Amino acid sequence: MTSIALFGAGGKMGTRLARNLIGSRFDIRPVEVSDAGRARLQADLGLTCLSVDEALDGAEVVVLAVPDTAIGKVASGIIDKLAPGTMVVVLDAAAPFAGHLPERADITYFVTHPCHPPIFNDETEMAAKKDHFGGIAAKQHIVSALMQGPEEHYALGEEVAKTIWAPVMRSHRVTVEQMAILEPGLSETVCASLLVVMSQALDECVKRGVPEQAARDFLLGHMNVLGAVIFKEVDGVFSDACNKAIEFGIPALMRDDWKKVFEPQEIAESIRRIT
Repeated sequence: MTSIALFGAGGKMGTRLARNLIGSRFDIRPVEVSDAGRARLQADLGLTCLSVDEALDGAEVVVLAVPDTAIGKVASGIIDKLAPGTMVVVLDAAAPFAGHLPERADITYFVTHPCHPPIFNDETEMAAKKDHFGGIAAKQHIVSALMQGPEEHYALGEEVAKTIWAPVMRSHRVTVEQMAILEPGLSETVCASLLVVMSQALDECVKRGVPEQAARDFLLGHMNVLGAVIFKEVDGVFSDACNKAIEFGIPALMRDDWKKVFEPQEIAESIRRIT
């Protein structure tokens, strides 16, 4: 079995990953600094945490399930303990993109992140419908990058990624730079911001007298059908009235230069703020 040292195993993300690693071909070696996290792992998953040295002894893969702001510190604290050829897996592109991973040429850095279950899906079980994050019951796609290391290591990294994010549909290979464009650029700076604006728009409708449940139902229903047309999930077209509303709505809501959020310096600055 391939041994995986899982750092942050008792945290919210670490527990998700540990649950999926149990029963796989990987030997999981959990590491957790907090007493609460260690107790949770033991009570919920029957896992006993190891010391750092015990977990790293013979581990072929190290997964850092810790916050972005702690990646650099944790990685620097273990870098000298890793055997040549060890793979370090990071779960977000932010810290690697920002240069927070310590330099060492004889180890592999692999970065992976979930796309999360898509809005348009074929899930029929309620558990899957309610698994909005993914990694439990709902199928999802993932993205991964071999930041450094021999090409043959990509297959192992992808296998680890498919296991911790299971159940997985499509697995996309990208670069770390492309992953940074996707997040925070596409998913957070653009998508999350516009969703917050839509929520604020719903609140404004309520302030103007529309019943809250009616406004919510109307918005979420229209997000479904409008999204299906815009993202070509269905073969449909908008009415002339809808097209006219879009034509006048975009300039009323968006700056002309809004796409600059994808410029390399803007992505770098966004990542700097969160790491």
